[in-house]
Amino acid sequence: MNRYVSLALFLALMIGGGGLIGANNIPGEWYQGLAKPPFNPPNWIFAPVWTLLYILIAIAGWRTWLRAPKGAAMIFWAIQLGLNFLWSPIFFSAENPALALVIILGLLAAIFAFMRLNWAVDRPSALMFAPYAAWVSFASLLNASIVWLN
Repeated sequence: MNRYVSLALFLALMIGGGGLIGANNIPGEWYQGLAKPPFNPPNWIFAPVWTLLYILIAIAGWRTWLRAPKGAAMIFWAIQLGLNFLWSPIFFSAENPALALVIILGLLAAIFAFMRLNWAVDRPSALMFAPYAAWVSFASLLNASIVWLN
């Protein structure tokens, strides 16, 4: 497969899949009624942040796939993808912040595992996950705060 076609597929998976998940799990009245910590960001920030993160996640995954499509780093990339796409339906649609917290902590572990596995062999891919790790760390704190406050 042409490398640019495969990059386009990774981008489509991440941006398209993430967009579809987001569009089908919109925060509604239930979420609006939750007690939230004072550091809760405004809702408008999530779409641009996730779009940028999905681009970085796609490129890092693509680079990893080109190098070792069945390697441990690619397995953790796939695990983080599944957990990432699972979080919104559990939190917003199932209205289960406690289970979502378990999922996001697993997601964070998968992100760090991906970064660790790529650090020596493809540092740019590992570094592309750094903003993702930071955002998911913040989101984990936010999720935990919502569980605590409600």
